[in-house]
Formats: sequence, structure tokens, C-alpha cells
Amino acid sequence: MSTRRSFIKTTGLALAASSLPLYGLYKSNRQRKLGVALVGLGYYSTDLLAPALQLTQHCELKGIVTGSPDKIPFWQEKYGIKDSNVYNYENMHQIADNNEIDVVYIVLPNSLHKKYTIVGAEAGKHVWCEKPMAMDEEECREMIKSCNKNKRKLTIGYRMQHEPVTQTIISWNKKKPYGSISSIYAEAGFSMGSQNPEHWKKHKKLGGGAMFDMGVYPLNAVRYTTGLEPISVSAKQQIIREDLFTADEITTFDLEFPGGIKASCRTSFAENRNILDVKCTKGWFKVQPFQSYRGVKATSSDGKNISSYQGNQQAKQMDEDALAIINNTEVLVPGEEGLRDIIIVDAIRKSASNNGNIVKLG
Repeated sequence: MSTRRSFIKTTGLALAASSLPLYGLYKSNRQRKLGVALVGLGYYSTDLLAPALQLTQHCELKGIVTGSPDKIPFWQEKYGIKDSNVYNYENMHQIADNNEIDVVYIVLPNSLHKKYTIVGAEAGKHVWCEKPMAMDEEECREMIKSCNKNKRKLTIGYRMQHEPVTQTIISWNKKKPYGSISSIYAEAGFSMGSQNPEHWKKHKKLGGGAMFDMGVYPLNAVRYTTGLEPISVSAKQQIIREDLFTADEITTFDLEFPGGIKASCRTSFAENRNILDVKCTKGWFKVQPFQSYRGVKATSSDGKNISSYQGNQQAKQMDEDALAIINNTEVLVPGEEGLRDIIIVDAIRKSASNNGNIVKLG
């Protein structure tokens, strides 16, 4: 991803820029679906987002941005994408002149999130950005600033916060059906093989590593489960297969929240892990798996079972984010939420580089 083939766009844009503001278009034609351009055509776009956009009610796939011209015929044939809605990374700014595209969805290595979020915002498009938001706190703040300056909505792709079982768990931090939370254990990970040693998730400079890719799941989960922000963190990071990874392969981190709540978390590229286990003063509840694309299920000490959501998570996420644009309401997961996680990730890295010493937050 660090070196990209460029290609020349051979056709002009079919539509000129409209003088009518986007919010005016939404109010005058509420039946029109929002046009989405996927920026980056890797696995997540190809296997999950593009198929999900065939199921959405309020948005649709209208464009692509890619550095690989050999991918273009497949996408055009399968999804009917016009020549005028195909861009590369050098001419992506020209998307400003395309009224068929309302949203750019950034699905790139983490090291590129900031750059292309800003390109999208400055082109006058709303931005959906995959998690984690960016490489560090400063980049997150630049992304928020650009979207605010251009009066565009920025939302981060934390699909779990759109998932119904998860939303029930989130509601419990106020209802407290099992009493106050005393401790949490959360872990997420998968076994990444030795194939494709150049994959960006294996390399630190590209924003790879278990903490960035999978660790934000338990981190975000303990935050939304408690409804609180941690006050301190300590962490350790490991690389087991040094021939494959320049970024962390395993990260363990402990968080302390107000009221003495403790959270222990683990993320890994060396083992399959997927659980959120919550102990309370009057019982317990567990979500296992808690961050899978399907089959999310909660159980509890009183025998309650919350059935898994049967719909498409990505379609639900994108439809809800589209409605926030159409109705000009707050998005469910704004840039500020992504920023909060990255501030903690920065502290986790700081602690890990100092032998797990406690780092204060807030």
C-alpha cells in the first residue's frame, strides 16, 4: 500500500458541481439514496462493504477510489460503476465535482486514514472512516478539524455500536440490571498466518499491529460497557514472530475506571480470542462472541439470553450513518469517539515502552 500504481482517468465527470448545497438536495429529494465511494478495494471493501451496500435502504455504492487499475473492470462489471465515478489516489480531489457521490468511506491502512479523510472533506464529501481512526491523537484532531471546517460529518466505523445485542449491553451501564460493574475482562484476536509477509497489518509504519487492528475492540467495549473513561492504564506488548512482524503481535493492557472498576484486556495476532466478561455486584453477564460479524450473543447470571442479530451489521451501520446525514442529526460514532480511543492507545504504547508503568489519563 505504500507504493501505488497510478492510472489516468480517461473520461470526464458526467455531472458538473451543483450550486445547491448538499443539505438542500436532501431536503428537496428525501427519496434519493446517498452515493458512497469506497476508498481502497481490499478485503473489507470487496467482501463485506460492497455486498452490504446492495442491502442498504438509504445509501448505495456509486464510486471507487483505487491505486490498482486492474481491479477496475471487476468492480464496474459487478456493480455497474460508471467511468466518471472511478478515481485514483492522485485525482481523488476531483470527486468534489461529482454530485452522485455524497460520502467517501476510507478503507485504507491506518497510516493513510488522515490524508484521505482530509482529501474527502476538502472535496465537500461526508467521511466514513474505518477503525482505528488514525495513527495518533494529533492526526485524529486534524481529521476532526478538517471535517468541521468543511461542514461535513465524520463517523468512525465502529460497527459494534450499531449492533443490537451490543446496544442492549450499552443500555445496561445506566439501567444496571446486575448492579454496579466491579470488573471486566475483554479480549479479541485471531491467528494471522505467515502468508503475505508484506501485509500492512504486520508493520508498524503502516499502522499495523494487534492493538490497532483488534485491540480497539476490547478497548471500546470496556468504555461503552461502563459508560466511563479510564483514569489510568498499564500495558505490555510482544512480538513472537520477529520474522513476520514489526508491529505488536500481542498486547495486554489493564485499565482503571472511576469507582475502582478494573478492566483487563488482551489482543493478539497469534490466537483466536473473542469475549467480553463482566462481573457486577448483583450478578454477571457475558458476550461471546462479542465482536464477530455474526452470532453475537449475550448470557447472564439470571439465565437471560439475548439472541444474536440476524441482519447484516455493515448494512445497518451504513444505513444509520446515512440517515444521520439525510436528517442532519448526530452520528452514532463521531470522530471524537475515535479520538478518545486513540488517546488511550497512545498511553498503552507509552506504558509498554516503559516496562508496563502506569500512565495516568485525563
